[in-house]
Amino acid sequence: MTQVMKKIAVLCFALFMMAAPVMAGELNLSVAASLKEVINELTASYTVKHPGTVFLKNFGPSGTLAGQIENGGPADLIISANTEWVDYLNNKKMVDASSIRTFTYNSLVFAGTTGKKVTSMKDLTKLDKIAIGSPKSVPAGEYAMAAMTKAGLASQLTSKLVMAKDVRECLMYAELGEVDGSFVYKTDALQAQKSKLLFTVPQELYPRVVYPMAITLKGAKNEEVKAFHVFLQGDEAKSVLIKYGFALR
Repeated sequence: MTQVMKKIAVLCFALFMMAAPVMAGELNLSVAASLKEVINELTASYTVKHPGTVFLKNFGPSGTLAGQIENGGPADLIISANTEWVDYLNNKKMVDASSIRTFTYNSLVFAGTTGKKVTSMKDLTKLDKIAIGSPKSVPAGEYAMAAMTKAGLASQLTSKLVMAKDVRECLMYAELGEVDGSFVYKTDALQAQKSKLLFTVPQELYPRVVYPMAITLKGAKNEEVKAFHVFLQGDEAKSVLIKYGFALR
């Protein structure tokens, strides 16, 4: 091998090594806002073991995330806060049906800073302002509306409702005292600094809070996405979910 050829070989190897982390690719995650801390911790842990992996995370209301994917937004994997939006994408043939799994479960609670005695759904009529996520795109808001309707309180509470863009904004309104209380997930209430968990919404009033996940058709072409999907079903992910108050069954 001539000296020139050796230099070319060394240069090619150097360029390959520089490009290697990039070749591992970027993973675009679209995740329900209530899972932010869980996913941040799990992606940090994953990148320690897979340093070439770069995560681009998009947190928000499940309906908005599904709409973005439908309109061509970059996403390799979605985790929704209800089955409706993953089913929607599956019916549109935008996710790999075989990849759909239940990631975790949650429950709906009412939290706030009000000094009034609020221990059940019927006590909500005493309040002036109640925050919920917009039911059209935020599963927590949809669950809350279902609970109010089944409890026979929807007509009495409609004028009191303050709509939020996602469940985290609901909690923020409660934390700032802008509303008397908010319908949020148990896991959100556990992280509150000022708001107190006032009562747990009876499960018979609304559908079980299920978080399904699925790989998009774009993501299905990426082996790293499949590997992360498997990681999310493992013991480490389950441990982190429990740490933040989520349920596994």
